[in-house]
Amino acid sequence: MRRTPARRLFAAALLVASVLAPTAATAAVADHGVGVGRQHQDAYPPGGGLGRELTARLDKAIESLRKQEGIPGVVVGLWMPGKGKYVRATGVANTATHQPMSTRFFTRIGSETKTFTVTALLKLVDDHRIRLDDPISAYIHGVPNGRRITLRHLAEMRSGLFSYTDDAGFQHDLLSDPYRRFTPHQVLAYGFKHRNTFAPGAQFQYSNSNLVLLGLVIEKVSGRRVEDFIRERVLRPAHLDHTLFPRGLEFPRPHAHGYTNQTLSGAVEDSTRWNPSWAWSAGAMISNLQDLRRWAKVVATGTLLTPETQRQRLKTLPTGYPGTSYGLGIFKSGGWIGHNGSIPGYESVTVYLPSRKATLVVMLNTDITYQGQEPSSLVARAITQIVTPGHVYDRPVPPR
Repeated sequence: MRRTPARRLFAAALLVASVLAPTAATAAVADHGVGVGRQHQDAYPPGGGLGRELTARLDKAIESLRKQEGIPGVVVGLWMPGKGKYVRATGVANTATHQPMSTRFFTRIGSETKTFTVTALLKLVDDHRIRLDDPISAYIHGVPNGRRITLRHLAEMRSGLFSYTDDAGFQHDLLSDPYRRFTPHQVLAYGFKHRNTFAPGAQFQYSNSNLVLLGLVIEKVSGRRVEDFIRERVLRPAHLDHTLFPRGLEFPRPHAHGYTNQTLSGAVEDSTRWNPSWAWSAGAMISNLQDLRRWAKVVATGTLLTPETQRQRLKTLPTGYPGTSYGLGIFKSGGWIGHNGSIPGYESVTVYLPSRKATLVVMLNTDITYQGQEPSSLVARAITQIVTPGHVYDRPVPPR
C-alpha cells in the first residue's frame, strides 16, 4: 500500500510524474459565451481576443504543459478588460471515449469552497451576529484549546489545529471506500485525536479542520444548513446560478471525468462519482467557468461585504513561503487574489489581479502532481508569465 502524501490527500491543501496514459489532444475550443450574461458588458477590443501572437504563445504553453504533465483536459479563461480575453479548452474530458474537454463543463472546485464559506461567515459578521475574535468554544464544544482559538484564527489558518486530512486513519478509511458519506463531526474527530501543533496565531498552517468548524458555526448561528445559507446569502446575491454546494452525490452535467492516483494502490482511478462529503465546507462545492469568472472579482473586491469587513479579509499575513500571503479564506500570490482548489480528480485556480482588473480561471480534470507540483499551479504560472510578467502566480510547494 502506498502512503498518500499528506498534501495531496484531498487537497484541500493550499501550499503544497503523472502516470496517466498519454491522451490525444483536441483542437483548442473557443469560448461560445455560454452563461456569460452581464459579463459581456466588460470592455474588450473588437473580437475579444488578445491578438494572434499572444494567443499563439498561450496555446503553445498550455498544450505543452498539458502533454508534459499528462493532464487529460484543461480549461482556461483569462479576461483582461481593455486588452482582450482568452477562453480555451484542450484535451479530453474522458480518457476512454476521448470526448473533448469543453468550456461549458461543471467541475469540482475543492478548496475554492473556502472562499464561499468564509464569505458566508463574514456576512454574519456584517449582520452583527458574530465577531471574528469570538472563541470557537462559544459556538462548538470539544475543540482542543477552543477557548483560545478564535474564528479569525480559523479563517486565516492560524489555529494550530491538526488537519483531519493529514490523519493516516482518515486517509485509509476514505480511500478504502471513497463513496462513503462522512459527517462534519466524524471528520473532525480524526483531527482532534492529535495535539495542536502550535499556539493560536503563532504561525500559518493550512488545516481543513478550520473550515469545517466554520461551517458548523454558520449553521449554529444562522439556524440553517450551511448549504442553504451559502446559496441564499452568497450565491444568489452574486448571481452564481451554476454553482452549488451538493447535499449528496449530485454532479450536474455536462462535466468531465476526474482522474486521481490518490488511491490505496497508487494506481490511477476515475474519481468522478466519489463522495465529497468528507470535504464539506472546506472543499465540496461545484461550479463552472463563467460563475468562477464572476466570483473572482466579487470575492477579491468584496462586493457582498461592508468595506471594513473586506479590509479585514484582505489583511493577509505571511505564510512562510515568499510571495504568498493568506488572509481570511483568501490568498495573494504575485498580486493575484483568490484561491486554488484540489480534490481527487480535479484542480482549479480562480484569481483576480486588481491592478489590471484581470481575471484568471483554470480548471483541470486531474490532481496528479508533476515532479511534486500541482498541475493547476504550473498552468497558472505559465499563463501569468506570458500575460502579466510583473505579476506571476507562483505558489511554492512546501517541504514535505
